[in-house]
Amino acid sequence: MKYHKYRLIVCLFVLVLFSGCATAVLIGGAAIGAGTGTYFYVNGELKTDYIASFDQVWNACEKTVADMHGTEVQPAKEIAQGKITAIINDEKVKFDITYRSKNQTSVGIRVGLVGNKMSSQLLHDKIAENLSKG
Repeated sequence: MKYHKYRLIVCLFVLVLFSGCATAVLIGGAAIGAGTGTYFYVNGELKTDYIASFDQVWNACEKTVADMHGTEVQPAKEIAQGKITAIINDEKVKFDITYRSKNQTSVGIRVGLVGNKMSSQLLHDKIAENLSKG
C-alpha cells in the first residue's frame, strides 16, 4: 500500500514538473497556481493575475464596466484591494481586485449568482485590452 502512495506522489510530481509554468495544484477544493497569465475558475469565479499596478488594473476594470454599459455601478476601493459590482446585460457582475506586488494585481470576476465562465472570460479579455491601450 505504501508503494502505491509513493508511486502516486512521484507521478504527480513528474506531471507538475513537465507541465510548464502554467501549473496548478488542487488543495481542498481551491486551486493554487504558479505563473501569471493562468486562469483559474473556482467556485464560480474566474481569477487571473495581471502584470500591472493596482491603480492601472482598477482603471482598466472601471473602463471595462463603462465599455460594457454597466449600470448600478458600486466601486469600493480600499488599500490594496477593491470591489466593483455592476449590472451588465441584466446580470450582476462582481470584480474583486487585489494587490499582489508592485506590478502584479489579481482580479477575480463572478457573473451571475453561480458564475458564468464564458462571460467572465470576455470581461477578462476586455480588461487585458484596456491595459494594453495604456
